[in-house]
Amino acid sequence: MTTRLHLHLLSDSTGETLENIAKAALAQFDGVETIRHFWPMVRSETNLERILAEIAQNPGLVLFTLVNSETRRMLEARCRALGLPAVAALDPVTDALSSLLGQTAKARPGRQHILDAAYFARVDAIQFTIAHDDGIGAEDWEDADLVLAGISRTSKTPTSIYLANRGYKTANIPVVVESPPPERLYRLKNPLVVGLTTSADRLVQVRRNRLLSLNQAPETAYVDQDAVAREISFARRIFSDNGWPVIDVTRRSIEETAAAIINLVNERDARTVRQ
Repeated sequence: MTTRLHLHLLSDSTGETLENIAKAALAQFDGVETIRHFWPMVRSETNLERILAEIAQNPGLVLFTLVNSETRRMLEARCRALGLPAVAALDPVTDALSSLLGQTAKARPGRQHILDAAYFARVDAIQFTIAHDDGIGAEDWEDADLVLAGISRTSKTPTSIYLANRGYKTANIPVVVESPPPERLYRLKNPLVVGLTTSADRLVQVRRNRLLSLNQAPETAYVDQDAVAREISFARRIFSDNGWPVIDVTRRSIEETAAAIINLVNERDARTVRQ
């Protein structure tokens, strides 16, 4: 049985944060047909009045990130009158931080989206990562934060792009038996080099699907079980010989792999501080 839900998202900024929160929460439920009503840049009572009329016509859950106290009170009062739940999505986190830090949160609309140094660093990371995909630009690898190494179809590129969106300059390089990585890779000092691997069975399946999608012959050395096992063994030997951390991506999503890599970065940074 499918449940229909009207979901109203109100933000005084772009609404990106609110959309991500809603998406993560909805992923926990099955059989829900969500009709999203997206209301960004809500910064005046006049604007809010128009939105409230729409909410009354399509009652449902109201999620908001509004820092202006008058606008908030108006929204919450009208939702109570309509008998609708109105949830301030960031309040629990903001309140906890305020208590721990002994500070009052600064009520500035869209403060999290100010074009500060972190924003430009993320843009720079994305540009660097795109320019250093699949072994390109080896002369710049020393400028990277991360270098991902792995055989074909171990999610190097999508993981690199995800990490770039988190602000990490990421290069990636394929490990090929017939063409070993350049010596430059083994002399890197600044970036953390991480090896990505997977199970032979899973890799054969992914590669075979890839060939079929390209209308190519599904039976080649590229998907031969023994050949794939040799590739994985070759890559693992390189990782082990150089003392690089290894992540098995067999049962991990891109997000989970990236999270594990970020943990490795944080652990290395913590060791550096202790030294």
